[in-house]
Amino acid sequence: MQALLDSVRLLNASLNLQDLLSHLIRTVMGRLLVTRVAVAIAEQGEMRVALARGVAGLATGSPLRQSEAAEKKLELWYPIGPPEHPLGVLALGKPALGAITPEQHQLLLALLELAETAVLNARAHEETVRINRVLDQNVQELHAVLDLARGLASKLDAEEIAHLLALTLAGRYTIRKHALAAWRAGHAPVIRQRGIRLCDAAALQAALSELTEPAYASENLPGAVRDTLAVEPGSAVFPIRTSEEAIGIVICGPRLAGAPYAPSDLAFGAGLIAQAAVAFENAWRLEEIVAQKQIEQELSIAAGIQESLFPASLPALGATDLAARNRQARQVGGDYYDVLPIERDASGPHLLCVADISGKGLPAALLMSTIQATLRATIGAPGLSIRQNDTLSALATRVNALLHASTPSNKFATAFLLSYDPATGGCTYVNGGHNDGIVLRGDGSVTLLEATGMPLGLFARAAYEEGRVELSPGDLLMLYSDGVTEADDIHEEEFGMDRVIGVLREHREQPSAGIVDQMLRRIDEFAGAAPQHDDITLMVLKRM
Repeated sequence: MQALLDSVRLLNASLNLQDLLSHLIRTVMGRLLVTRVAVAIAEQGEMRVALARGVAGLATGSPLRQSEAAEKKLELWYPIGPPEHPLGVLALGKPALGAITPEQHQLLLALLELAETAVLNARAHEETVRINRVLDQNVQELHAVLDLARGLASKLDAEEIAHLLALTLAGRYTIRKHALAAWRAGHAPVIRQRGIRLCDAAALQAALSELTEPAYASENLPGAVRDTLAVEPGSAVFPIRTSEEAIGIVICGPRLAGAPYAPSDLAFGAGLIAQAAVAFENAWRLEEIVAQKQIEQELSIAAGIQESLFPASLPALGATDLAARNRQARQVGGDYYDVLPIERDASGPHLLCVADISGKGLPAALLMSTIQATLRATIGAPGLSIRQNDTLSALATRVNALLHASTPSNKFATAFLLSYDPATGGCTYVNGGHNDGIVLRGDGSVTLLEATGMPLGLFARAAYEEGRVELSPGDLLMLYSDGVTEADDIHEEEFGMDRVIGVLREHREQPSAGIVDQMLRRIDEFAGAAPQHDDITLMVLKRM
C-alpha cells in the first residue's frame, strides 16, 4: 500500500508525459527488479515507443509490436487502459528473481490503472498547451494582420503599400528572397524584387489566370505558372486578387531555416495580401480621383477662358434686333459666334460669324480660340477692306490658309461669315461648308443661304465664293450650328430643318432674344430624356 501511495504521488507530481513515464519505469524496475522496460503510447492506430530502458535498438517513436518486443526479450506485455482499446502498453523483461508473484502482479495492475489516468491527464494537458499555442499564434497573426491593415490604410501610394507588404512577409517568414508585382490599367505597374527576377507584366497576367489560391512551388503550383515564373523549390506563391480579377502576385522564396511553408503560413499570407489588395485598389482609385479633380479644375479654368472669348454683349445696330446664344454639350465646346465691326465707325457694317469646329471637348475649344484670334487679327490686318466686292472671300481665304498651316490635317471648322450693313440691310456672305443660313421673309417665304466653299482649314488652296442677300424690314435671319437641326430624341429622330423653320414662323413677332429662347425650349421638349450630344449655337437677326 505504501508503494502504491508513493507511486500515486510520483505519477501525479507532473503533467509532463515523459516525466510520469520515467516515474512509472523507475517504479516498475525497482519494485519488480527488472532490467529491460519499454513503454509505448498509441498514436495513429499503432503503438509507438515513448520511453525505454535497458533495450538496445529501440528508438523513441518507432513502432512496437508484441512479437518484436518478445525478440528483444520483453516477454511480458501489459496494456495500459482497456485491453480492447489500450492507451498504451508496458513491455517488461523477466524479473531477476524469477516469475512475478501474485502480489507483484496485483501491484503492477494497480500501477497501470493509475498510469492510465496520469497519461490521460498528461495528454489532455499537452493538447491544452498545443491549443493555447495555436490560439496564441493565431492571436499574434491576427494582431499582425490588423497592424498591417492599419498601416496599409494610412498609405496613399501604391509603392509604399508594396514596400510595407514585402517587409512584413519577409519578417514573418524569415526570407531573403521575395518579389512583388501589382498592376492596374492606366497606372504604372508596381514592381519590387529581391533575389527573384520577374518576367514582363503581360506574361505575369497570363500566368495568373491559372492561379486562384496560394500555392507551394513544389506541390500545387500550376505547371504553366511554374514555367513562367521559374519559382525556386521551397517557395510560396500568392496571387493578389480583387473580387473580379488578379491584380498582382507575391513570391516568397525559401525560408532561411529550411522549414517548409505550413498551411497556416499560406493562410496568414493570404490574409495580409487580401488587405493589401484593397489598399492597392484604394490607392489607385485615389490617384484617379485626384487626376480627375485636376482635369475638372483645368476644364473649369478653360471654360472660363472660353466664355470670355464670346462677346460679352452684342453691339446695338441701327434698325436691327440681334441676339445669340451658345450652349455647350460638355464643359468646353467647339462652337463659336461673334459680331465684329468692319470699320472704325461702330454704327457701320459688321461681320457676323457662326462657326462649328470638328470634334468636341478641349481640342475643339482650342481650335475655336484659334479661329477667334485669326478672325479678329485678319479683320484688323492692313490691305483688307470688306466693303470691296472680293473682301469677304479674301477674308475666308486668309483664315483658311492660316488655319490649315497651324492645325492638324484632321481638324477644320465650318463657318458662316456674313457682312451686314445695318443702314441698308445689304448682306454679303461666305458659307464655308456650314449649315444653310435661313432668311424668313416678311411674307412668310424662306430663302436658304447655301454653302459657297469648303470648310476652313481643310485644304490649303480652297477658293470661296460670295453670296448676297437683302434684308428688308420684317425679314428675319438665323445662323446656327448643326447642334440645332441634329438634336435628337431617345428614338434618334432629329429635330430637323422643318421644325426650325416652324419655330421661326410661330414666334417671328417676338424679339430676337425671345426667338432664341423659344428655339432652345422647343429643342429640349423634343429631345426629352435624350442627352445633348453636340454644342448648340444660334444667332437671330431681325430687320426692323
